[in-house]
Amino acid sequence: MPSHRGRPSTAYAHCVLRIIDARTGEPTAAAPVRRGLTRVQAHASADDAGELRVLLVADLLVRALELGGTPVLATLAGDRHRPRLRAAATALGVRPFEDGQDLGGQVVHVLEAGRGAPEGIRVEVAAVRDPRAFDRVLAEDPAALRLTLLSHHHRDPVRLDTDMPREAHDTLARWRRAVARWARHPSRPVPDEVRDRLRTAWEADLDVPEVLRVLRWVERAGPDLADGARFETYAYADRLLGLDLTRDLGAPA
Repeated sequence: MPSHRGRPSTAYAHCVLRIIDARTGEPTAAAPVRRGLTRVQAHASADDAGELRVLLVADLLVRALELGGTPVLATLAGDRHRPRLRAAATALGVRPFEDGQDLGGQVVHVLEAGRGAPEGIRVEVAAVRDPRAFDRVLAEDPAALRLTLLSHHHRDPVRLDTDMPREAHDTLARWRRAVARWARHPSRPVPDEVRDRLRTAWEADLDVPEVLRVLRWVERAGPDLADGARFETYAYADRLLGLDLTRDLGAPA
């Protein structure tokens, strides 16, 4: 697995989602051993760039736990009435959160780096350096913004430059066209090696950039990889990514 500068180097058990707990700096299981309820609580109250990124990371964590078969509830801590925050999160492709409530089970807190939280596992999210650019891209092309953010590990700061959203837009358009084209071929299962690479990536501290690298490899792989398998791979990975990669199915070629 790729290592990230300044992060602990550790081996992750396969099929167990492990994240770096910001309290200890050590990897810990994001779900109870017996698959009991895990509550992912996002701490966000304003509709600024940093807190929207918190909601995106919480959304990814919920999706990864669901893919592993863990019962999970996503809650939003803080004030109950945040229509602008919720609207911005919806535009970014973040699924709805329940209002914060204590229902027992393991709690994983997702919050901006440097902020406090109640007892429990803490996932810290690094800052977005240029919130004005964030707001502009969110208004113009939220799907490209989501892909841009996913291209950075959640503990790495993000600084949007002028090329990032445009490159993400072009990548999404290319992948959606490819997925629609591959869907016209007989379905084939996701190759075991590819599935293992995807799961190993997101189960290792939500290494979504590595998931994207696997998809790029699948896109460029030679003719030995059937187009039906490429389609199923992208559809499977999109259950985590939430990029609507199958949106253009059935569209004219």
